[in-house]
Amino acid sequence: MSANKPFTIEICAASLASAQAAYQAGADRIELCSALSVGGLTPSYALLDAVRNTIPIPVHVLVRPREGDFLYSDEEYKMMQTEILHIKSMGFAGVVFGLLNADASIDEERTAALAALARPMKITFHRAFDFVKEPTVALQKLIDLGFDYLLTSGLESTAMLGLAQIKSLVAQANNQIQIIPASGINENNILEIAKESQAINFHCSLSEAVPSKMEHPNMLDLGFHLMESSAERITNLKNALANYHHA
Repeated sequence: MSANKPFTIEICAASLASAQAAYQAGADRIELCSALSVGGLTPSYALLDAVRNTIPIPVHVLVRPREGDFLYSDEEYKMMQTEILHIKSMGFAGVVFGLLNADASIDEERTAALAALARPMKITFHRAFDFVKEPTVALQKLIDLGFDYLLTSGLESTAMLGLAQIKSLVAQANNQIQIIPASGINENNILEIAKESQAINFHCSLSEAVPSKMEHPNMLDLGFHLMESSAERITNLKNALANYHHA
């Protein structure tokens, strides 16, 4: 295959350690968030500040005020506006957000307003897209709104399961917006996903459990398990793509 655009690997990091591992392993970009166990929430100001001061690669920040669905109240929408302005004032490269209407269509009015507020940062519509009923219509709306990226698992729980839909979205997008396959992407399936989807951007966390350093870590089975992105796994994923070029 002839070389075209290089692949972009975006690591979803929910801690400073994960962001540092991503940078050290050669990730191209970081999506910074918190609370990955609920799909990701807006990171704390302290984490934003720490990453801004130590990570030189582009960082896109998730703006999601709560877990659950993507139908937001007026108060939650105002929170998102405040977060975007703060993130922009800190000099980050981009923001990631998504808003839906009750009928699972794109909330065009408020999405457009947040997009305008975010510029000149890059803007990504996140996996709220995976809950829409009409993906072809929704994608065209995001193109019309000027989004740079769409994060999606193809309306399924993982990118592998949604691979056919992702391939269709990439074709429809025709480089008017970059489709970023996400969810369950790892060093073992990245090559298949890249070849089949023809996407050039990929989103993954590549996390592994980190043992507690406490001498008597009584976690009471409450889910207090630290997961951090693995530099080794990121390197392995990049190596899997090293000899493959998007045609």
